[in-house]
Amino acid sequence: MRTLVIIPARGGSKGIPRKNIKPFNGKPLIYYTIDSARAICADEDICVSTDDDEIIHVVEQYGLKVPFKRPDELATDTAGTYEVLLHALDFYEKKGKRYDVVVLLQNTSPFRKAEQVKEALKLYRKDVDMVVSVKECAANPYYCVFEENQEGFLKICKGDGNIFRRQDAPKVYEYNGAIYIMNAEVLKTTHMHKMQKRVKYVMDELSSFDLDTMWDWKIAESIIHSKQF
Repeated sequence: MRTLVIIPARGGSKGIPRKNIKPFNGKPLIYYTIDSARAICADEDICVSTDDDEIIHVVEQYGLKVPFKRPDELATDTAGTYEVLLHALDFYEKKGKRYDVVVLLQNTSPFRKAEQVKEALKLYRKDVDMVVSVKECAANPYYCVFEENQEGFLKICKGDGNIFRRQDAPKVYEYNGAIYIMNAEVLKTTHMHKMQKRVKYVMDELSSFDLDTMWDWKIAESIIHSKQF
């Protein structure tokens, strides 16, 4: 099974400026993701997709060759991750390298462990579209999530409203953004959010922590400094 790991690293991040190479606990944030990728692949099968010369320099200082500079049209605020994945996959296929599996690892999961990536990869099989990391939702649509009906009154989102204890509600999950393992052939024709045959890999709350804002960054640093990780 030939596996390609893609690490998106756009230079113009807004919520946390320059987050991909911002020092986190003594080293650039992107290094943590590269370490996870190296746990499952050789360097030649790891692709950092970036439009930024400084990010390229920082990554190559870590000994990983950046295979191309991402086109400007795929580095805008409106460019999607799916298109970035297709661009990288196409780059390698034009060089005669075909992959069975694409692993997307984003740089916003500082507490994701390499062992978790390995475990998720073990769940993948050929008849699956995607293995995706999730965490259990704090809010449950069978118990405490509501929407307005046509009369403007709140109604429970799912079920008949007869669940009165959280522990009696079915478990529900949300993507945590840490690990996506996708069938390369399916990916070429189907957006990652429209894939049907999805298998979950459940992660704990800490490992699922996602960096989106500077407030998130401060919380992550406080976790590190308190030695809870």
